Amino acid sequence: MKEKSNFSKPEYYENRELSWIQFNKRILLEAKDKNNLLFERMKFLSITASNLDEFFMIRIASLIDMCHAGYVKPDIAGLTPQEQIKKIIPEAKEFMNEQYKVFNRALLPQLDKVGLHLIRYHEDLTEEQAKFVDNYFKRNVYPVLTPMAVDSSRPFPLIQNKTLNIGALIKDKKKEDVVDIATVQVPSVLPRIIEIPSNQKGVTNIILLEEVIERNLDKLFLNYTILSAHPYRVMRNADLTIDEDEAADLLKEIESKLKQRQWGEVIRLEVADSMDKRLTKKLMEQLNVNDDYLYKIKGPLDLTFLMKAYGLEGFDEYKLAQYTPQPVPGMDRERGIFEQIRERDILLHHPYYEFTPVIDFISQAANDPNVLAIKQTLYRVSGNSPIVKSLARAAENGKQVTVLVELKARFDEENNIGWARMLEKAGCHVIYGLVGLKTHSKIALVVRREEDGIRRYVHLGTGNYNDVTARLYTDMGLLTCNDAIGEDATAVFNMLSGYSEPPAWNKLMVAPIWLKDRFIRLIEREEDNAKKGKKGRIVAKMNSICDPVIIEALYKASTAGVKIDLIVRGICCLKVGIPGVSENIVVHSIVGDFLEHSRIFYFYNDGFPEVYMGSADWMPRNLDKRVEITFPVEDEELKQEVIDILKIQLADNTKAHFLLPNSREYEKKDLRGQEKIGSQNEFRRIAMQKRPKISEEVVKTIFEPATGSNE
Repeated sequence: MKEKSNFSKPEYYENRELSWIQFNKRILLEAKDKNNLLFERMKFLSITASNLDEFFMIRIASLIDMCHAGYVKPDIAGLTPQEQIKKIIPEAKEFMNEQYKVFNRALLPQLDKVGLHLIRYHEDLTEEQAKFVDNYFKRNVYPVLTPMAVDSSRPFPLIQNKTLNIGALIKDKKKEDVVDIATVQVPSVLPRIIEIPSNQKGVTNIILLEEVIERNLDKLFLNYTILSAHPYRVMRNADLTIDEDEAADLLKEIESKLKQRQWGEVIRLEVADSMDKRLTKKLMEQLNVNDDYLYKIKGPLDLTFLMKAYGLEGFDEYKLAQYTPQPVPGMDRERGIFEQIRERDILLHHPYYEFTPVIDFISQAANDPNVLAIKQTLYRVSGNSPIVKSLARAAENGKQVTVLVELKARFDEENNIGWARMLEKAGCHVIYGLVGLKTHSKIALVVRREEDGIRRYVHLGTGNYNDVTARLYTDMGLLTCNDAIGEDATAVFNMLSGYSEPPAWNKLMVAPIWLKDRFIRLIEREEDNAKKGKKGRIVAKMNSICDPVIIEALYKASTAGVKIDLIVRGICCLKVGIPGVSENIVVHSIVGDFLEHSRIFYFYNDGFPEVYMGSADWMPRNLDKRVEITFPVEDEELKQEVIDILKIQLADNTKAHFLLPNSREYEKKDLRGQEKIGSQNEFRRIAMQKRPKISEEVVKTIFEPATGSNE
């Protein structure tokens, strides 16, 4: 009798934090890739720096908190928090070394060649440039600065999270034997990139603000001799822990917690690698940092400045032409949106097609005298959101407006507090969701009086109601007036505002109670069909997968012969190619010009395919700790459109990275002799009504399901 596999063995799983580092390595690979335009490579490098900051502030900070608390429970890969830290810190340091190799060896020389010069004050300034820099300091920088000397009467100041600073060793001219430390914050209110004069046509010279300050530091400490000065930067624990049961006013509680981000425990100290050892030691003592959390940098600190450099004028040939989202096929902006939704469900695919229908959906509802009520969830919105303005206008027009504003949306808390207050002043009923759960679902409901009675119109999406990121992230959406979905949408908002859970759902799959079980049943159905000798096929696209119950179900389905393709942008704790476990699973990770954000799930279902989209990844936090919505695409024409999207993504061989067997390493395909296919390019071509390059035969082969094991 064949022994059953134990699918929960730790060696079958990857640690989520180490998998995340691999994800950031994939972005770094795009910065290295000479097939990408130079300024696009620069942008990718900037993204890796921004990502790494958040990783430290949240994920590493969380692990450090666990270590302080004596938490020793291992993760799904069998690693305790202490063991994870020991593995992650060396990898993070090595990753930062790779970042600066790319910056110093690959990008800087190429930027010089195309006429963008990063000037260092102590090496490159001409007499004219030096005069310009010193005048700029005197006029624009000096009035803003606050120099702080540290001695027996002046304690070391609070160094705020993510701020860039200059540390210095100084000696009082009257006390030659006493060496003190001083620090100056590089003001974030001033541009970090400063253009300086150039005598060459077609050449742009830039210098960084910290270099300008460092050059003129003696003007801040007139009675001191400056022995050495170097930039440094701190990263603090920014993870918020909020006891909602004890918080009488959640909004005020979150406001107070936001301030703590500025003085949380220091978990990373970045210093210039040329920093005087005495200064490094003094900073480490003052910030209570050991060698593990010290990062010596060979180049400018905080590479996110490269995103600002990307915006410099005069280098268009080294950037991708900005893509303009196309009108949604079949939609007519001259006609009312509700009339068009009544005629048929409308599928949205951003950013290839416009986000405008979503904006119009709320805007027209706000002005329509027949609309009685609007209900919507908001997780992350833009700084000047037209949707929020429409909701406020709807309330002012006398409509019943209910808005769930998720105050716990990480790093958008402050923004969302502002929106919540503005909406309340306009007369909206603002709610903050369920205690202990983030509301991450993307849903808007419009209730309208019509000749044949009340009709409910619903928008469901995979991404946020954010008109800015809708041009940068790939997301899907559905506009419908399906009665069953409308009934479910009402039940969702009743649950969020009044804790009234329906006994069953018509169409929607809702977390945290029902969604995981439903996904498991869908996976097991493919497994059961495969065991009967039928064809089995699963294709799932998401941001991350690390839920052990879902992964175990996929392993079982793979063992039964189900062919499984996972398109996972970020974290993947599943391993492929393990004999007898995951030999039928392939993991693709697409890192392109747009951030892959949509969640799509396909199940072959013995020749009667089912397609779902939604807001949830296959992660415990999404399935167990958030309010999420996954919805079916049932219109046959629209369903085929979504399937075609998955087919094109699976055919991607230029921007897709593939997880190696029984490993956490990824690699790209060798394209010698093959046609290059980039899914994001294909979607742009299709949206612009050009035929896709990919052949139907290639698509068919990629999507063919496998026949099961017939056990």
